[in-house]
Amino acid sequence: MAVFTFLEHFDFSGKTIKPFCTHEGSGLSGSVKDIKKLCPKAKVEAGLAINGGRVSRARKDIENWI
Repeated sequence: MAVFTFLEHFDFSGKTIKPFCTHEGSGLSGSVKDIKKLCPKAKVEAGLAINGGRVSRARKDIENWI
């Protein structure tokens, strides 16, 4: 909920948000939808979810996503 509090507290109008996370099976779940709801005037791009066990091998995925 810390991220939700952060998003609710600041004005992201006209900003670009690129969600990312590590996970152990849930991926981004509904996070992108939730961010779009909390920041309707921001451009929310496709997120990146990296399985925690793959983090050390994810450099190319991160570079391509950026």
